[in-house]
Amino acid sequence: MSYCLGINTTDGLVLASDSRSSSGADRMNLCQKMHQFIMPGERVFIILTTGSLSLSQSVITLLRQDFDAGQGLAVAASMYDAARVVGSMVRRVSDLDRASLEKDNIRFNVHLLLGGQIKGGPHELYLIYPQGNPLRSSPDSPYLQIGESKYGRPILDRGISHESTTIHQSAKYALLSLEATMRSNATVGPPIDLLLYHRDDLCVSHYRRLYSHDPDLIDIHNAWEKALRQAVHQLPDIRFGGGDPGPPKPGTEPPAWQDPQAEATAERE
Repeated sequence: MSYCLGINTTDGLVLASDSRSSSGADRMNLCQKMHQFIMPGERVFIILTTGSLSLSQSVITLLRQDFDAGQGLAVAASMYDAARVVGSMVRRVSDLDRASLEKDNIRFNVHLLLGGQIKGGPHELYLIYPQGNPLRSSPDSPYLQIGESKYGRPILDRGISHESTTIHQSAKYALLSLEATMRSNATVGPPIDLLLYHRDDLCVSHYRRLYSHDPDLIDIHNAWEKALRQAVHQLPDIRFGGGDPGPPKPGTEPPAWQDPQAEATAERE
């Protein structure tokens, strides 16, 4: 298992991934999940991968061969076309390997995130499924995850806004999302690859690989745990046996999971 995520902000993209490919009692394997395809000043693509390592390596190898030959991602006219190029390569690998895998009851499992920009177009973020079809992020859903996503999602839901969260704030959320996942799941672990792509740069100038002993990663971990404990201590005490608290005060709103209208809307959808 692995965990990768991308966040689309008005001023650029944040992409982050762990590097653990397998973990057991007697072994732990590492492999970088972040891959860059760059023509400076013309186009930038960042691809993150989860799932079967052999399948993702095949997809990336074939994409790289075409890119270096001036084909595929090197000539895609838009980010959507680039997502379709990646999806087509997933299908090509599926044609090569799926039947043999499924014959031995092994699922064809590879998910990819594609983020980047082509000169003259907007920066965009896509998720490509094992069937090769792409899903684009939107202002209402500005982040996308692949792999072991459940532990790192709550902080993103609470904090990420396409309009108001800056790219540097989003980078902190990305690290905290990965930190929460690593804390709860041993199959996700460092080094963490973190990349910030600033809109219209058409190059990568903000990239770091953070190992478990990185002082910045340790400082963020310690500061976040301290802030969490302080926030819990400052919450109002829970009342027991105090009776009905009465109607809500003017101006207060219930959380979404307590709003009957929101529940009714969700049921209709």
